[in-house]
Amino acid sequence: MTEPVRVLLVDDDALVRAGLRLMLGGAPDIEVVGEAVDGGSVPDQVGRTRPDVVLMDVRMPVVDGIAATRAITGRAGRRPAVIVLTTFDADATVVEALRAGAAGFLLKHTPPEQIVEAVRRAAAGEPVLSPSVARTLIDHVAAGGDRAGSARQDRARERLAVLSERERAVAGAVAEGLSNGDIAERLYMSVGTVKAHLSSALTKLDLTNRIQLALLAHDADE
Repeated sequence: MTEPVRVLLVDDDALVRAGLRLMLGGAPDIEVVGEAVDGGSVPDQVGRTRPDVVLMDVRMPVVDGIAATRAITGRAGRRPAVIVLTTFDADATVVEALRAGAAGFLLKHTPPEQIVEAVRRAAAGEPVLSPSVARTLIDHVAAGGDRAGSARQDRARERLAVLSERERAVAGAVAEGLSNGDIAERLYMSVGTVKAHLSSALTKLDLTNRIQLALLAHDADE
């Protein structure tokens, strides 16, 4: 029997946590293993409950979701996937959370079945953002909501320099919001080869997911 996906809920609103617990509790393959009311307690909770996925509110007192996400993704060893919960789909803080290593984001009014499916996808290592949503976020950055500036551009280009030519090509396609299948078609390679280049690029750059790679590639081309 397959082990259920273990989920940690992080939100300072008790009603939101109760709603998420009720929603996820109806899925036989998902188990809520803990709750936190502030980002400051998240690292200890992660160590104690060993979640596969963390549903993280962005706006919390004391320690917000961005700082908590950064603390999780910066841990050594096994790191859970973080899905950011927000009420704004174009908020600059969401972009910062993605830079910090979040696997994606969901609006709090997302239909329950989509939240459940997003948890499953994140646990499987897939980005929660669809290509269209990824493009929306990157368009937000490009429109001036989060200008990288020359210093960030230089740092991004320096980091990407460690990649091979094919890995950089894959990174650029990811930044456009293309799926693995679309990248394979564009670059004349198999989907398996795309996945291999993507995995290698993430390892070399010490990134946790393709969204971080997309933002880094975007910064380099700013």
